[in-house]
Amino acid sequence: MSTLTKPNHMGRKISRIRELKDMKQEALAQAMGTNQQTVSILENSEDIDDEKLAEVAKALGVSVEAIKNFSDEGVINYFNTFNEAVANNNFGRQDNINFNPLDKVVELYERLVQAEKDKVEYLEKLLKAK
Repeated sequence: MSTLTKPNHMGRKISRIRELKDMKQEALAQAMGTNQQTVSILENSEDIDDEKLAEVAKALGVSVEAIKNFSDEGVINYFNTFNEAVANNNFGRQDNINFNPLDKVVELYERLVQAEKDKVEYLEKLLKAK
């Protein structure tokens, strides 16, 4: 007996999309205005009517077509393609920033020290004026 679900098991597709969105059944139920048990029953259903599917799609923030056409293989292919693009640096112009962060810290420190010196000088002038 195969452990794979049927390719058109709509409830399983909803479950996988919900999981990919890091959403619990309770959160989906709340977004749909129902309870967790109803979502569980829905995710175990092979067929779901179009009206209910539209309601689920809206709650998940996806289109009905996205649910109907969802496949684990498609998600894997998407991420593999994305990872290849990142590895190959296919994101347009990439400027390399070449500065030493320590230099920036020293520069900031010097400005703070100068501000303190200016403050002391100002206060000394005020004291002498009295």
